[in-house]
Amino acid sequence: MNSSELTNTKNIIIRLIYVCLRFIKYKPLGGTFGIILFLIFFIAIFADFIAPHDPLTTNPLMVREPPDSKYWFGYDEVGRDVLSRVIHGARISLLVGLSSVLLGTTFGGLWGLASGYLGGWFDLLSQRAAEIWMSFPSLVLAMSLLVAMGSGVETVIVAVAFTRVPTTVRVVRSVSIAVREFMFVDAAVAIGASKTRIMMRHVLPNCVAAFIIMFTAHVGTAIIIEASLAFLGIGVPPPTPTWGAMLGKATSAAINPQWWRVLYPGVAIVLVVLSFNLFGDAIRDVLDPRLRGSQDVG
Repeated sequence: MNSSELTNTKNIIIRLIYVCLRFIKYKPLGGTFGIILFLIFFIAIFADFIAPHDPLTTNPLMVREPPDSKYWFGYDEVGRDVLSRVIHGARISLLVGLSSVLLGTTFGGLWGLASGYLGGWFDLLSQRAAEIWMSFPSLVLAMSLLVAMGSGVETVIVAVAFTRVPTTVRVVRSVSIAVREFMFVDAAVAIGASKTRIMMRHVLPNCVAAFIIMFTAHVGTAIIIEASLAFLGIGVPPPTPTWGAMLGKATSAAINPQWWRVLYPGVAIVLVVLSFNLFGDAIRDVLDPRLRGSQDVG
């Protein structure tokens, strides 16, 4: 790497740090939960090094033992370290949440872009299909797909992504309808640009803010759906540690389950979902000029 490339990289890093600091300054709540999200991602990525024990190793002599000075989160029903399973469970929740939302939001965004710009019979049929799609509860729809496709990480991602499509279609369509009335779109039509080129080169860039907002808003919901599926026993199959499965095992083990087996996975789910929601709200305020006002983070 030559000196010019090093200088450019340094400038990009400085600019990124500057934007992050301004974001934290003007949106302290969103910035705080953004930092929490960064730490959760760090823990998930380096779970193999951070977790004190193997999450799959059982110790029959310590079944259902409460937390102590060595094992802070106690043991589960077969003697596995709860702390290590909570740490490794972050991987599945983030993987399913991010992958499913990226897949579903991208497909729904492109569909909504075409529906809003093209209009006519295509828009009419698309919106009726989206309305029928949205009439099914997300959890019930995901459960039905999993029953048909079978369990596994890939099928859970596809099932959760399927539930994220119609809402994205409606939101991006509304933005696309507004953008197609702008003068630069009329100018592109006047010079003979094709509809595909206009959508991809002129309308799509103006829908990116809505896409990012929908992405951050949907991740928390996707994590809740994944945890609910695992809680019901039809999500990612065992022995892979997931927060929902840990809650399901704890609550089904006895009438009065051990508090540590319910508390820590539940707190992890709440913290991740709350972080994504509040960070997404802050991102929305920054990207939407109608909400941003005078607080310019960029």
